[in-house]
Amino acid sequence: MKELIKEKAPYVLSALMADGGELGEIFFENTKSTLLNLEDNKIENVSHGVDVGVGLRLIKNGKTIYGYTSEPTFENLIELAKTLSKHSGEGKVKVGQIFKKHEIRVEIDPDNVPLSRKKDILMRANDIARSYDNKIKQVSVTLRDVKRDILVINSFGEMVEDSQVRVVFYVESVASENGLLYRGYESTGGSIGYELFNEDYMNVIDYVATKSAERAVLGLRARPAPAGVFPVVISSEAGGTMVHEAVGHGLEADLVQQGLSVYRNRIGEKVASELVTVIDDATVKGKNGSFGYDDEGVKAQRKVLIEKGYLKGYMYDRLRAMKEGRESTGNGRRDSYRNVPIVRMTNTYIDAGKDNPHDILADTKRGIYVVKMGGGQVNTVNGDFVFEVMEGYMIENGEITYPIRGATLIGNGPKALQNIDAVGYDLGWAIGTCGKSGQAAPVSDAQPTIRIKQLTVGGTEQV
Repeated sequence: MKELIKEKAPYVLSALMADGGELGEIFFENTKSTLLNLEDNKIENVSHGVDVGVGLRLIKNGKTIYGYTSEPTFENLIELAKTLSKHSGEGKVKVGQIFKKHEIRVEIDPDNVPLSRKKDILMRANDIARSYDNKIKQVSVTLRDVKRDILVINSFGEMVEDSQVRVVFYVESVASENGLLYRGYESTGGSIGYELFNEDYMNVIDYVATKSAERAVLGLRARPAPAGVFPVVISSEAGGTMVHEAVGHGLEADLVQQGLSVYRNRIGEKVASELVTVIDDATVKGKNGSFGYDDEGVKAQRKVLIEKGYLKGYMYDRLRAMKEGRESTGNGRRDSYRNVPIVRMTNTYIDAGKDNPHDILADTKRGIYVVKMGGGQVNTVNGDFVFEVMEGYMIENGEITYPIRGATLIGNGPKALQNIDAVGYDLGWAIGTCGKSGQAAPVSDAQPTIRIKQLTVGGTEQV
């Protein structure tokens, strides 16, 4: 099917561009995925599927006209192209002048791993989590692998192929005692094959399952979180949830151009502490948001968004870059061939600093130590955010003392960045799936240990 599309691309693009336009594009996708989920001590769901289709996009007068088909025959593609162009005839296009290809190579292809081995991974994680403590009452384990093959052919003369492989593994545990429930969660994975579980595979499974159960049980004995304004130290183990949500989305050019970002018209301004550098990098090997080329055929890039506190630039896809006479930064991503590409983050992080993480804690007289973030909400227009803390502790006289529960971090993204007064030399990564405009995208985020010198903490104990 891919070869057919390559062969017939000139005819399809010519029909698509029959009445002109800035860009005509064919996007072919072949995605093979397997998902296993365990609940209540048994495998509840095993699904395997192949999704193949083509999306056609026409950008004309700065607007997008889009259609797709899951039956990409030549006849269907020509008919779809004519429908989108609303014109008969042929347009002038360049085809096949530039060829690019990238493939993520893995040691153990998901196709070569039997279903029995995948089920064993889930069962072992379940056993480990449940055996951690008799207070663990519920365990959910999810394992997903995806092989994604894309082809982008456009009227600029580019023909780009990218093959991607991802394996992700999640464990969620719920502990219960005296009517109190508490949830613990841990995950791992990325642009990697089943070597994720190779050699040390028991260690990886055991670590993720144990950490999930440990957090759940810890929450039961944690004290209610205090409410007030505190210094907040966020561990590198927490990943970059805050930078992704409170900063990253506001630096996506579509939101900026729509006036929905607090960072609009602020290029060159100081928007963070001079200790803070924020980077989005799709080239980091093995990370969940990595690829060779984005879903518009633009090469993966490393972008410095904020450098030593100063805003350097935004993330762009082709459409938003065209509107400003710029080049795409390789951030055009889509959920599938059914969706138009939009600006999305890849692997976004606060770069490592020079401070010793232990010294950051020791220098904090009284505050909150965040080890794992939970969910949260962000208003990109003004930068205000609220984040739950899944695993947190009190800091007293420079030492971590007792665990707390029910804490929320309440603040404003730019103000929080300005208030960072210590940045560790460690860097911890986390994986996730980012939702935006009804589309999902695999991402990673990271940060070193940082200290925000003042942040509002919502809790149930007044101090």
